[in-house]
Amino acid sequence: MQQKWYQATEIEVDSLGQNLHFYMETIEVSRLSALAFYAAGEERYKGERFYWQNREKTMTLVGLGHAHTIQNNAKNDRFDEVEAEWKHLTKNCVKGQAELQPILFGGFTFDPQNNVDGEWTDFPEAYFALATFQLVLRDDKAYVSIHLVTKEKQAQEQFEALRKVRDHLIHAAQVKELKTYSKPEMTSYFEPYKEPYLASIDQVTALIKEKKADKVVIARSLALQFKEQVASPQILSQIIHEQPESYLFGLERHELLFFGASPERLVKVENGHAYSSCVAGSIKRGKTADEDEAYGQSLLNDPKNGGEHQYVVDMIADIFRKNCFNVQIPNGPRLLKIRDIQHLYTPVEGQLDNDATILQLTKYLHPTPALGGVPRQEALAAIRKYEPMNRGLYAAPIGWMDAEGNGEFAVAIRSAALINDKAYLYAGGGIVADSEPQSEYDETLVKFRPMLRALGGQLHE
Repeated sequence: MQQKWYQATEIEVDSLGQNLHFYMETIEVSRLSALAFYAAGEERYKGERFYWQNREKTMTLVGLGHAHTIQNNAKNDRFDEVEAEWKHLTKNCVKGQAELQPILFGGFTFDPQNNVDGEWTDFPEAYFALATFQLVLRDDKAYVSIHLVTKEKQAQEQFEALRKVRDHLIHAAQVKELKTYSKPEMTSYFEPYKEPYLASIDQVTALIKEKKADKVVIARSLALQFKEQVASPQILSQIIHEQPESYLFGLERHELLFFGASPERLVKVENGHAYSSCVAGSIKRGKTADEDEAYGQSLLNDPKNGGEHQYVVDMIADIFRKNCFNVQIPNGPRLLKIRDIQHLYTPVEGQLDNDATILQLTKYLHPTPALGGVPRQEALAAIRKYEPMNRGLYAAPIGWMDAEGNGEFAVAIRSAALINDKAYLYAGGGIVADSEPQSEYDETLVKFRPMLRALGGQLHE
């Protein structure tokens, strides 16, 4: 089954006054389906799984079970607290071998000051997990790690039991026929906040005309009801098939699966080099190549979208210059084309300063003007006042980091929350002085499409 074996290692961790022992073991296995490995944990680990694949498809990550969770409601300190606890847990980890790295996966909610009840009630402001069983597919190789964090000094028996479970999971993923999943059957849908959303566009444009903000992003949700309970692998299989050019993610917590296919990187750090993407301004795809080209050119030449995009470029460039050196930014945007929509796109990169980290960059970058607005604090105040829902993880940072400070966070747009037989889809748009409620509403319908299609739904537009 495995071609290579890495000896189990034990790390002693004095964490928050507790003498914890961190045991790890990694084996290299024959290539297997990440989705099949995720599905193999359906019975035993439902509610404690995650899935991630980067846009380039060079790294896929699956986690089953929780060896350790890091979660808090520390408001503005939530990034720092996650970083401190993770660094403490992994301070004695072996460095320099990517395949041996334990990986922490999770996300931060969009706004810790939003207390609106709904599907996100009681969800932590920061929620991360180190998986008991971690699968990493990278460079055409597959690695499965066991992680055990325990107070027990003698954990051989416990670890041996985990080895047996690991072997069962690998066997199930490699040998069982890969299931083909049908789309769920939607019975009805409704728009929980349609009227308040339309009204909010007028309220926000009035605010902008009074010079109290330059741009505010207002979002809304769409609620779907299904004939029966929908399984996580069923949904992930759809987005894997339909949105190959995006970041794909799924994060479970209890009954909730938050999933999506985002076109937008927030930040990536690899060997001290940082990367970000400015993605703002959008238009639909054309039915023919010529029509698509015409739409794309009109987007590149549109002053409203160009202005929105420049807000994002200016802000991300400013954060990078404060935390990096050798910062590189192209002179103008290019087009990022994905299945349902095309965006204005500008990449930014730089070399991290000595004291800068991926979570520090995440803290300063979130929310970008593409998801919050300009100026940031005034825009957030307007969102809290006029947006009637709780975004939860929508439009927030979701991703991973390892013990060496490498990692990647996407902006969790084109996303939805699935709870048993219901789903909540999220979409928003940037409101400026001349925004019109109906055209903004129509734009959200375009942005709903990727998740709506994955969920088997169709709107009567």
